[in-house]
Amino acid sequence: MSPKAISESEIVATAIFSCVSFLLMGLVLILFFYFSRKKITQKELEKRDLEIQYQKEQLHAIIVTQEEERKRIAQDLHDDISSKLNIVSLNTHLLSASNLTEAETKEITGNIISLTTKALENSRKIAHNLLPPVFEKFGLSAGVQELCAEFETSKLVKVHYKNTVDFDDNDIDRQLHVFRILQEFMNNSIRHGKASEIKISFSEENGIVTCNYEDNGIGFDSKSDENQKGLGMKNIDSRISFLKGTIQISSEINKGFAANFTF
Repeated sequence: MSPKAISESEIVATAIFSCVSFLLMGLVLILFFYFSRKKITQKELEKRDLEIQYQKEQLHAIIVTQEEERKRIAQDLHDDISSKLNIVSLNTHLLSASNLTEAETKEITGNIISLTTKALENSRKIAHNLLPPVFEKFGLSAGVQELCAEFETSKLVKVHYKNTVDFDDNDIDRQLHVFRILQEFMNNSIRHGKASEIKISFSEENGIVTCNYEDNGIGFDSKSDENQKGLGMKNIDSRISFLKGTIQISSEINKGFAANFTF
């Protein structure tokens, strides 16, 4: 075989080897991108599943909270309003008796007036708990101020409130969630934390409002799963999720409670 023929065969072999090598490299790259994309897609699906699961848990927490609230309102209506109106009805029927003395008539009338007055007061309290009139008329800051004043009337706690934010009056639905979060915190501070002092403040930076809350109560282990998964915390988390905000909570036994959340 001539040197020229050998040279041509080597060139052809080299060309074929190069083509095969490029094909193999291309196949390897295709397989790499395929499996990489598959892995990325799988992670995205897993992340989406977690988000959906989280949303389901939040929705469940909201539903449970609403049902608890309905039960509480129904119980209040039954215990405070219905029972008093039943007695008013009985006393009204007594007035129709023909043999009543003037003193008996006066006593029954006084009972009716007293019971209806108490029923009115209790109905106002129930309505106030659903949506405080001050909050509805003047907004979040005024509502929080009134809430602080109400807690201070118990003489059990001193509340310090500071606000530098001009809240939008048209955003009342979202602000109601903030109000409910603070209600939950304050109730917990008194009932469970035995706090004697509470501090609340609002501040704003770059359009993000931050609420800082702290008390000097007995505190709790904030790292405990049981404390993190309680109905109250699930309720707060669901409200924060609705507000598209973040929340950080810190507490230790005998070192009080602190939380800050954004919205």
